[in-house]
Amino acid sequence: MSSQTVKAETIYPVTRTFFESLPVLDDPLALPEHLDRHVELCGSRPWLAGLAAIERACYRLRVEPPELPAVVAARTINPSLEMIPVQWHGLVDVLTDSEALPIAGEAYILVYLASGNAEIRFHEATGHDLLALKLVSEGIDSRQAASESGVTVGRIDDILYAAVYQGYILAPPSRLVRSDDFPRGSVSDAGWFTTPTFTLQWHLTQECDLHCRHCYDRADCPPMELDAAIRVLDDLYDFCREHHVFTQVTFTGGNPMLHPHFLRLYQEAVDRGFMTAILGNPMPRHRVEEMANIHKPEFYQVSLEGLRDHNDYIRGKGHFDRVLDFLDLLAELDIYSMVMLTLTRANLDQVLDLAELLRDRVNRFTFNRLAMVGEGASLASVRPDNFSDFLKRYQEAAKNNPCMGEKDNFFNLLRHQEGRELFGGCAGYGCGAAFNFVSMLPDGQVHACRKLPSPIGDIMRQSFTEIYHGEAARRYRDGSRACRDCAIRPLCGGCLAVTHGFGLDIFKEKDPYCFFPPGPSGQ
Repeated sequence: MSSQTVKAETIYPVTRTFFESLPVLDDPLALPEHLDRHVELCGSRPWLAGLAAIERACYRLRVEPPELPAVVAARTINPSLEMIPVQWHGLVDVLTDSEALPIAGEAYILVYLASGNAEIRFHEATGHDLLALKLVSEGIDSRQAASESGVTVGRIDDILYAAVYQGYILAPPSRLVRSDDFPRGSVSDAGWFTTPTFTLQWHLTQECDLHCRHCYDRADCPPMELDAAIRVLDDLYDFCREHHVFTQVTFTGGNPMLHPHFLRLYQEAVDRGFMTAILGNPMPRHRVEEMANIHKPEFYQVSLEGLRDHNDYIRGKGHFDRVLDFLDLLAELDIYSMVMLTLTRANLDQVLDLAELLRDRVNRFTFNRLAMVGEGASLASVRPDNFSDFLKRYQEAAKNNPCMGEKDNFFNLLRHQEGRELFGGCAGYGCGAAFNFVSMLPDGQVHACRKLPSPIGDIMRQSFTEIYHGEAARRYRDGSRACRDCAIRPLCGGCLAVTHGFGLDIFKEKDPYCFFPPGPSGQ
């Protein structure tokens, strides 16, 4: 249908409401220019030409939407984008509120089609929007832009990420994708095979103010020098940019805040735009405030091993009460809190009572099964034949306790048996070892998972890219061959650390707690 055969009221439904009748033109699409030349037609609303230009752009996208690329190789300006120069601020408000009053001033309106859902979007461009468009159109590197602007590279990337989120910039998909031969089972959603985020669990130091009875590593491991640690963050930035993923650094230890350069490294991570998190112990208020003043972490996780007497037997006298007080501090500082419990035969019957005690004190409570590694080998694991019943009791209690989270992969066995929707499991993708996360020791040794010996490289001699794509990392990503025929393999895979703790071959044998019947799983 040509524009000449379309009524102007169809193209300009909001602009029309400010006229007794719109000017009759041979080509209705020429109305914005006509009103700009004959501003007297607009009466007391000289901004109507700009309003009409916005409506025309929206009309064009409705009737002749351009084909957007399914995938781009680099950040690209959305080909549907029309940037409309106007002489008034607040024009877009008039589209939803006829009483809105634009204010004179030069502005740009961005009108575009959102990729994926064909939604027409429009907004007045901010300075950050214009900067994002300039960076992408001119191919300016984030580090160069940061240096020239005197800001951190993370600030520049945040601006670009916001542009991608809004949709006027298109970005490549994540390159961290499960291999083609990774078992799919009955999981059809492609999203479970691609991760948008990569996490480095960085054990900054072995120094710790506790000596827990189930600690899996008390070996002496000296931390790297500060300059080397900063270079690690730069290499991590390059790896994640190359693979088009967001970055999280989870600082842990030992107790990460006992590292002499903790605040400097935390600042450096934030400056690169990384999300941050803490796996540590209770610390004094001023130490937490120093960190939060740089940037609040995504979460701060501490541990409890049961009710007071048992917890303090494992972690030291007075630890239980210190943790409760610390959770109150985190709540006061508005920092998301998590409590992790290591599940053993001795604390199995305390878990639900502890969860009830924590109901209004923590944002999230979860557990990991004991990995009989290091000093943890001296403790008794839960009997495998009791585990599924425990999961059912936990699951039932969680219905009425909002702090209780499901983390263990074998919750998905229950969900599968009950015909319910699966969830991400331990790391968001079942076992995510060497897929969406790796662990790094203080000296730069990189492991697929810190809870078992799983060396995959040395960051002092290799890059993250070399380590991630190496053969050792691939073996851990593939997991056990015994799980290949499982219907829920992509969101399970058991726990390699637990399997290792039982003296089994993690690449050939199943997690001993798996309660699918023998034979092809899930049938």
